[in-house]
Amino acid sequence: METAPVVVGVDGSAAGLDAVAVAAREAKLRGCGLRVVHAFLWPAFGAYPGSASMLPGDTGLREEAEKAVADAVAHARRAEPSVTAHGAVVTGEVMQVLVEETRTAQLAVVAGRGLGTFVRLLVGSTAVHLSAYGHCPVLVVRAGGRHPGGPVLLAVDGSPAGAGAVDFAFAEAARRDVGLVALHVWSAWTRYSRRPDDSGRAAADGPAAEGDRVLAEAVAGAEKTYPGVRVERTAVEGSARELLIEASRDAGLLVTGARGRGGFTGLLLGSVSHALLQHAHCPVAVVRGAGEHT
Repeated sequence: METAPVVVGVDGSAAGLDAVAVAAREAKLRGCGLRVVHAFLWPAFGAYPGSASMLPGDTGLREEAEKAVADAVAHARRAEPSVTAHGAVVTGEVMQVLVEETRTAQLAVVAGRGLGTFVRLLVGSTAVHLSAYGHCPVLVVRAGGRHPGGPVLLAVDGSPAGAGAVDFAFAEAARRDVGLVALHVWSAWTRYSRRPDDSGRAAADGPAAEGDRVLAEAVAGAEKTYPGVRVERTAVEGSARELLIEASRDAGLLVTGARGRGGFTGLLLGSVSHALLQHAHCPVAVVRGAGEHT
């Protein structure tokens, strides 16, 4: 059976080429192929290739799209010569095309910003949409971000939806042969779930002890599955956004769930995940929980 590829979306921008280089490295780490995709919409409403309603010069736009893909494929091959890279121009709206591509990919990579974003947005709408609706983990590469070879930083909130992020982070640390920093942040507003055997212990021990327990339980299974991964566990009080963003300065990859405790229902992503896409200093992988897939 053929191994599922890494998919990367490109739009002809420099940020897109940065994402291609990262995607090629991810494909090499996984021993799989790389699929470079450009979503192309014909400019005339209701038009399709060869239709009478096409505007003059539309074929030139298609050629530009094909050139952008060819350039991206060449860039990937220069970055990682051992990776088999193929490109495709897929007709359709960019968000729909990329979400559909994630159905058959093991990882999707996209630039945080490209040509199709509004200047007022720090992170592109495509990256947010794909992170919220993709069927596989999504790696967002921010323009100007550093890609150091540091540890994997895992944001742990202890929610069931975050279990997939924990497994993904440990697998990535093992794949990269680096350590893993598991960071759980609690505050006065944090409400932990009670267990049948708590017997009031949570109230007696206080939130700090509960934070340590939640963190230990969240990573316990993955620590057994990946005994070779060096794990640093930290539970601390404060702002999850601020502390995770600061910790990302020394990380090679930040892994978070799409939505965990305290997320606002009106947002495509949880508020913390959205902030990390905007401000993290390294690539951010968003892993949706099993119950969040449609």
